[in-house]
Amino acid sequence: MSETRKLIVGIGEVLWDLLPGGKHLGGTSANFAVMSARLGNHAVLASRVGSDALGEEAHAYLASSPLDTSYLQLDREHPTGSVSVTLQDGQPEYVIHQPVAWDFLQCTPEWLDLAQSADAICFGTLAQRHEASREAIHSFLAASSESCVRVFDANLRKPFFDARVVESSMQRATLLKLNEIEMPMVLSLLGLVENSGADEESLLKGARMLLDRFPLQLICITMGSQGSLLVTRDAHHRHHGIPTKVADTVGAGDAFAAALVRSYLAGASLAVLNEAGNRWGSWVASQDGAMPPLSADTFEMIEVQIQQAAGE
Repeated sequence: MSETRKLIVGIGEVLWDLLPGGKHLGGTSANFAVMSARLGNHAVLASRVGSDALGEEAHAYLASSPLDTSYLQLDREHPTGSVSVTLQDGQPEYVIHQPVAWDFLQCTPEWLDLAQSADAICFGTLAQRHEASREAIHSFLAASSESCVRVFDANLRKPFFDARVVESSMQRATLLKLNEIEMPMVLSLLGLVENSGADEESLLKGARMLLDRFPLQLICITMGSQGSLLVTRDAHHRHHGIPTKVADTVGAGDAFAAALVRSYLAGASLAVLNEAGNRWGSWVASQDGAMPPLSADTFEMIEVQIQQAAGE
């Protein structure tokens, strides 16, 4: 694989998960961008925080990673994003607060320049819940080059998505990532299939429907501990996962996406894409939090495992 350093942008939300036992920084875009940086890319987070204590803490935390934070906007009117997490009978319940700073992303001239230079851009649905941020994300994507890999990580969070957002996102995407629960939801939302299953055959059939309808080049379906399924117009590859002692699964899917995009940009095979995504996703699942520190030794060990499994 080519080792050329790529410019990868995560555009969208950065937020604090306010848990009963403390708080953790996260958000799909932030998790993806931090992991992309830790994998050796020039990774940028295009997001927005409030001019409050949580915003200052988020900026400091992100700046301590290899991430480029120079495109992180400051909002003087809206608070930094947060999610209140409570436990009801042992199950987490979430309140994603709104409006917050990342609902008001602004596609500035500096952001447009960044978009034009990007090798890959990852975006989702949650940061499109407000018209202002949705328009900013669409303008950012429109400014990217024809060769840019636009990654739509669906990450569906009720009630912050609808058929219009999902369909318009897929029309703009090169690569779609979603999980086995989201695939039937998407097929139903788009009026393609009602009551589709989450078994491998149904997922493969659903992916091919989406490839027929949208200008996508690759669909990635993650399946938790059961691995993942990658589908293109002329091939598919199934990975059955990596046995892992799970600490928590927060951020594992975002790490999968970061590893997948890195390998995709390097021209890797579907087998390598799948191995890289599962290896890095399972490593994050084995750690506490969505942005665990990554040592040079761990990085080298996992990279060797990927190469060995792929026969390189």
